[in-house]
Amino acid sequence: MDEQRYAVLREVVGRGGVLALTGAGMSTASGIPDYRGPDGRRRVQPMQHAEFVGSATGRQRYWARASVGWERFAAAAPNAAHRAVADLERVGVVDHVLTQNVDGLHQEAGARRVVELHGSLGRVVCLDCEEVTTRDQVHAWLVEANPGFLRQASDPGQVRPDGDVALPEELVAGFRSPRCLVCGGDRLKPDVVFFGGSVPRSTVDRAFELLSGALSLLVLGSSLRVMSGYRFVRRARRDGIPVLVVTRGQTRADAETTVHLDALLDDVLPRLADEVARAPSRPRAGPA
Repeated sequence: MDEQRYAVLREVVGRGGVLALTGAGMSTASGIPDYRGPDGRRRVQPMQHAEFVGSATGRQRYWARASVGWERFAAAAPNAAHRAVADLERVGVVDHVLTQNVDGLHQEAGARRVVELHGSLGRVVCLDCEEVTTRDQVHAWLVEANPGFLRQASDPGQVRPDGDVALPEELVAGFRSPRCLVCGGDRLKPDVVFFGGSVPRSTVDRAFELLSGALSLLVLGSSLRVMSGYRFVRRARRDGIPVLVVTRGQTRADAETTVHLDALLDDVLPRLADEVARAPSRPRAGPA
């Protein structure tokens, strides 16, 4: 670890007023891989919004793969980085967490002020009548409607960040997709923002409101390749708010970053939370 950069990180975070922005790198140690490696290149092709919304075949493919991946995804537990962020919130230096993740692990670790930019896989919404159902209930329906399917897909490979896995097309072809119990339609969608979709305007406005009151923006585990996260870095730089980044490899915002610590979150955040918690309390200060 670059100790000089870590010292800057600790100093700025210790002032409080931190808005944390977290990406897929937060959850890799929990067994949920990210879409990109340290080089920033996409390793897998995620479900696209237009394909899911516009194609019954696309929805069938997603739900078949997601039914196999759900149990392992739902079994993922918070790791040391999630717990450290919750500790930083508890001691009063992190005010809020903006997360691009859809796994709910920040809340499970104890964080209370979390804004889910991309939604949650734990909810399912009907695109036609807006009925909301729990993902566990939908999974139970899928298991009942597709007897033996999970056994056939017993070795599906690694679960992806949005909870699905890669499956052979011939296995997907006979899969029965879920239908809404209220309106009968088949356009049930996990309550998440797929690639190519848009974060709800109300969520974006809330996030910018939180950023306007922050003393620093702490980016954790994100390459900032997509605009849904990068826009907050751009706004922070415009407004003179320090941008701190802890992630492996380069990011899209390297030229706009106050300090970038290229390190594993599990190595940095538990130490940071411990040292900040043991530091003498001091008045909240403005950004340098």
